[in-house]
Amino acid sequence: MQGEICVAGSRVFVQEGIYDKLVKKLAEKAKTWVVGDPFDPTARQGPQAKSRNSELFSSVEVDKTQFDKILAYIEHGKKEGATLLTGGKSCGEQGYYIEPTIFTNVADNMKIAREEIFGPVMSLMKFKTIDEAIKRANDTRYGLAAGIVTDNLNVANTVSRSIRAGIIWINCYFGFDYDCPYGGYKMSGFGRDMGMNALDMYLHVKSVVTPIYNSPWL
Repeated sequence: MQGEICVAGSRVFVQEGIYDKLVKKLAEKAKTWVVGDPFDPTARQGPQAKSRNSELFSSVEVDKTQFDKILAYIEHGKKEGATLLTGGKSCGEQGYYIEPTIFTNVADNMKIAREEIFGPVMSLMKFKTIDEAIKRANDTRYGLAAGIVTDNLNVANTVSRSIRAGIIWINCYFGFDYDCPYGGYKMSGFGRDMGMNALDMYLHVKSVVTPIYNSPWL
């Protein structure tokens, strides 16, 4: 696969009690993450975009533009004071590959936390209370997808009902079904694909008003 996923969990809010433990595990995981040719069965991440040897599908300039844009976001993160835990550079001799990049100590007002990167960049953000996490998670102009990891059913129900996003996964991620409507809130779009809600885009609503006898409209 390529390194662009619309629902990628780029902002990750981690409760302070497990923050340091999770940072350590993610750093270890990143070391084993294989970046390479999407046709390589061992590869977990492909290029940001792959050049195609076809006049019809030639997208070298577009690919490089996105590649450079992601690297610029990484530089912004470093300049604004976030801590670069892993990655941050291009890799591979050919193609537009970028190392899996993880930032810690990310503030809510940083560019990497406010804007969509569409690249392999994760921002880890520490929180204390559930109310704080909900408030900060909703403090964005986007709202396509979110994920909740918890062993507390009350927390799962409270957060899932409070987060303004089109699809929310609980103790899983990237799970789709044809019966499950897919779409976003706010700047992440309107309307829904899949499910019964998707039929609305193919229907025309007609209103027929017939006044009853002796009604004020006669």
